[in-house]
Amino acid sequence: MLLLPLAFSCQGAEAFRFPSVEFLRIPPGVQLSPIEASASDDWQPLNKSSPNFGYTQDTAWFRFKVPANPRIDLLEVAYSQLDHVTFYLIDNGKLVDTVVSGDRHPFSKRPILNRHFLFPFSPDTSENRQILLEISTGGTLQVPMALWSTQEFFEHASVEEQLHAVYYGILISVIFFNLLVFLALREPVYLLYVLSTAGYLLLIGNLNGTAFQLLWPESPEIQNRSMLLTIPLAVIFTLLFSRSFLRLKQTAPILNSIVLGFITVNVIMTLVTGVLDYSSAVRITVAMAIPSTLLLTVIGPLQWIRGKPQAVYYTLAWSALSLGSAITAANKYGLLPNNFITFYGMEIGSALEAMLLTLALATRLYQERHEKVEAREAELKAMTARRSAELKLIENALHNSLTGLPNRTNFEMQVNDLILQSPHRRHGIVVIHLNNLQSVTKTLGHQNSDRILELASKSLNATVREMPGIISLGQHNGRNFFLASLDPETFACVVDVNVAEQVPKEILRKLDAIRSPVDYLGMQIPLNAQLGVAVSPAHGADATSLIRKAAIAESSERAHERGIAYYDPSIDSYSASRLTMVSELQQALASEGLALHLQPKLDCKTGRISSMEALIRWPGREHPVPADEIILLAEQTGLIKPLTRWVLEESLQLRSRFLEHGYQLDISVNISPNNLREQDFPLFVKRLTSANTQHQGAITFEVTETSMMQDPVNALKALNSLASAGIPISIDDFGSGYSSLSYIKQLPASEIKIDRSLITDLATGEADRVIVQTTIDMCHSLGYRVVAEGVEDEATASLLKGMGCDMIQGYLLSRPLPFEQMLTWLTEWHETAAIQHRSG
Repeated sequence: MLLLPLAFSCQGAEAFRFPSVEFLRIPPGVQLSPIEASASDDWQPLNKSSPNFGYTQDTAWFRFKVPANPRIDLLEVAYSQLDHVTFYLIDNGKLVDTVVSGDRHPFSKRPILNRHFLFPFSPDTSENRQILLEISTGGTLQVPMALWSTQEFFEHASVEEQLHAVYYGILISVIFFNLLVFLALREPVYLLYVLSTAGYLLLIGNLNGTAFQLLWPESPEIQNRSMLLTIPLAVIFTLLFSRSFLRLKQTAPILNSIVLGFITVNVIMTLVTGVLDYSSAVRITVAMAIPSTLLLTVIGPLQWIRGKPQAVYYTLAWSALSLGSAITAANKYGLLPNNFITFYGMEIGSALEAMLLTLALATRLYQERHEKVEAREAELKAMTARRSAELKLIENALHNSLTGLPNRTNFEMQVNDLILQSPHRRHGIVVIHLNNLQSVTKTLGHQNSDRILELASKSLNATVREMPGIISLGQHNGRNFFLASLDPETFACVVDVNVAEQVPKEILRKLDAIRSPVDYLGMQIPLNAQLGVAVSPAHGADATSLIRKAAIAESSERAHERGIAYYDPSIDSYSASRLTMVSELQQALASEGLALHLQPKLDCKTGRISSMEALIRWPGREHPVPADEIILLAEQTGLIKPLTRWVLEESLQLRSRFLEHGYQLDISVNISPNNLREQDFPLFVKRLTSANTQHQGAITFEVTETSMMQDPVNALKALNSLASAGIPISIDDFGSGYSSLSYIKQLPASEIKIDRSLITDLATGEADRVIVQTTIDMCHSLGYRVVAEGVEDEATASLLKGMGCDMIQGYLLSRPLPFEQMLTWLTEWHETAAIQHRSG
């Protein structure tokens, strides 16, 4: 409505009837002087004073006679996007005035500083004066002309500029209002709307010449480039705003993809225009703007039909803007004539769009605030309900579902709290384990077992409630608890030890009551309760440690015999150091932190070192770990499989190094019974020996007599498989176990190692000498080679040689040594043997 007076003033803008105009179009590259142009025979009459030739590279000439009216002294060309405009005034056939202007020239060079091209001339009543205009441009060639009285023009222009100021004020107010909303809410849709509106504001300022006049009057190149950039940027930000405002990503994925495609194309066009000439670039940008505005017009009704309330405002707003933009673009192409609607269509549409969308955003803001308030109220109600449910879940999570007693987590929390509040007070943690519950379950079934467990928990809770020094564990569902459920078979309570120690007889009576049977369906069900006690702070300063130690006491022999036991550190084989050692062993195995030491074996007949035993060591530890403990730890944790494979591979490498130094030595390796139970162990050994044929038959596997008897059938099967692969088998620690001679005969062994327990006292013990001599004779009769280990003195060695023992091993020869030290020892041994041989 504010722009309507502009329409009325523009319709009456031409105060004087414009004379007949002729035009002449000259193709590109042809240059004419005004006299040459005036003398041309190709002039054609122009039917209107506002010609529009669209996009053309031609130069257009216009000529008309100046009316013999003393009030006419100004010519206006009301289109600011013309590159070159030259004004010629001819009087009686002579050129009397020339003015060069256009938006390719600095603004300050214009004869009158106005956004339109104004050419003043002196008024005259002569009828022999003629005006020529020479115009060329890279954009659309339209030349709306008017003759004015200077005073009337500026009166009219003043009103028009005021109305333009109102229009700019509307857009600037909309921009700053939405910018403040964005800064307050940080919602991108408002920023996108600000950028979109700012883009249209700058675009219209460029179109009517205001931007050139106010922003960069001395930079024509910026004016032209600005024109190329503002069109696609305005379209891009408008598409982004529309996508966000209508929530196309959530509500219309297909439309969202189409809009993103148009955005991408416009971005590409923006980049392309930077390398094209102005004429081509402006055509491309306008050509791309038309379908983009049409798309913006279409998506509103589509979303409106789908029931999206925001689309109503959007449709009305963007219909106005899109229609105005399309009319303006069509006018630039010369498809529509010049008039107020076609010339100012984008301004009218953008003003309507700005006001409608501001109203829409305000409505959206109100709706979003209202929805957030409702959502907040609903969230508060949900939070209240959820909080209530969470409290109930927490209560349930802290109590056993079957017995209702506090569970382990609850019990640990309360014990830790008690210790924290009174760190020096003695608290006794009592663990009660029902040893017979599994048997009851197998006999009566789970349903009856659960019922018995419920009865037992109530009975135990009532019993410990009367125990002197008992500490309450709280209430739940109207019940007072003094007992907690650690697992289905184990309960716990906490007592003040100082109070309990004052009445030991009463404590004993309560313990007898705890161990009494449960009456169920006329049956007396014995649960065989067994108790363990740990006391803070002596046995620990936290619930986890105390419960663990009380459980260890409960499972001890003392508790089994007497029904109750106190924790004793000497019976605790479950320590954190053991878990740490497991991790360290695994890391040592992975990082080559283990080593093999070698102990020599002496052939009694030849007097030569014929073989070595590989013994595992764990160097670098502050406290040395015996080899037996390493093997036991590996067997218990499943590391024995990779450990044995590492030992075998390392032994092969050591023998290869012995060969390099000229020593033909066999190596024996200890094999765990766990290895014999591995299905793939024989296959691994076969592959290893096949890949190292130079060591065929030189690696002996030592298996203890005791380990074979743990699983004699599978052990025999595994040893037969290894023997078939050419692996010599040695029976280690013979005489320390309980194997039968009939079983030993079945083993594919070639060597027997007499246990050190029979060798240690051989020099002084007559009975030991008889046993060893018998063992050697028996083994020889069965075809076994005999090795005596643990030989530490010459007397024992001499006795063994006299008994016919084949080989000896022990500290008499050498302790187990690393490879390099063993090489040195071998050299010294052979040198000593050589000297003795020469002296003998």
